Amino acid sequence: MTFGLKHFVAGTALAAMTAVPVLAEKASELTYINGSYGRDAETQLRERGFAHISTHKNEMGYVYSYWWDEADDKCVNVEVYDGRVESITDASDQDCGHHKGDAGAAVAAVAGAAILGALLSHKSHHHDDNKHHDDREADAQYERGYKDGLHNASYHNYDRSNAYSSGYEAGVRERNANLSHHQGHGGYRQTAQFKDLNGARAAGGMSQLENRGFRQVDNFTSGNTRYSIQWRPQSRQCVQVTIADGRFYDIRDIGQHPNCR
Repeated sequence: MTFGLKHFVAGTALAAMTAVPVLAEKASELTYINGSYGRDAETQLRERGFAHISTHKNEMGYVYSYWWDEADDKCVNVEVYDGRVESITDASDQDCGHHKGDAGAAVAAVAGAAILGALLSHKSHHHDDNKHHDDREADAQYERGYKDGLHNASYHNYDRSNAYSSGYEAGVRERNANLSHHQGHGGYRQTAQFKDLNGARAAGGMSQLENRGFRQVDNFTSGNTRYSIQWRPQSRQCVQVTIADGRFYDIRDIGQHPNCR
């Protein structure tokens, strides 16, 4: 079991069954959980007084979860990859839905209570520098963009704000990560999975595609990169595979191609 979204849906129900908390520690004192399985890290954090707040994924397969210790007003961020803890770092209060002083009220006043309520839904790791904007108005614009991108709303940057644009991109990335299981097709026809082959060795990946009903309908090379167009008539999936250094560098459904028919 990975330390992902499904795990933490169940984790919400477990919150009431935590052990008696001991004195909470800073992230630098919790680094011994690095390398451990997510489920073991969760147990360690709960025993130390932390409660799970939220979990977020990105397109690279990393999972970020935020944990709050009420007694010490402490928020930490746990980064997990492939089911194991990569790092644990201190996070801001607002990452755990808490604000010092009147910060929450100020942000809500800028962006509107209907947008933010009292909390920010985007987290520090969504920013390129892993930090919220010092400017509250900029962070509120980033939040609006993040929510629009996350929920597939139209891009509406009426302030022509760079913060909104960056937030929208972050929201789109997380939405794509959350929907990585979806092949982009609707209706009742069963489709074949293929995104799990990204990064696979070319020979093995091609065999897997063939086993899943795909057949190559075009193949061309540009420089050191090879492209293969794969067609699965049963589900009408037209997939482009980009191959570099002997591996699947990228694989995606391109919808249509002259030979996909």
